[in-house]
Amino acid sequence: MRSRDTSLLYCLLGIYALMVSWYYNHNFILLIIHFIFWPVYLIYELLVGHFANGMWKTIPLSYFK
Repeated sequence: MRSRDTSLLYCLLGIYALMVSWYYNHNFILLIIHFIFWPVYLIYELLVGHFANGMWKTIPLSYFK
């Protein structure tokens, strides 16, 4: 059961990385590259500051409006 929980979290974070990539870039090639290296991409976005000021929750909400 524990490996199932972590695999679900891994999948959701991968989808979140794709959402962030598309929000900032709107490019299919970068979307594929960011999908392959999504853990590194999310850490990069965190360090650069793209998730500051509530953007970490604004980005997913922008797809459902």
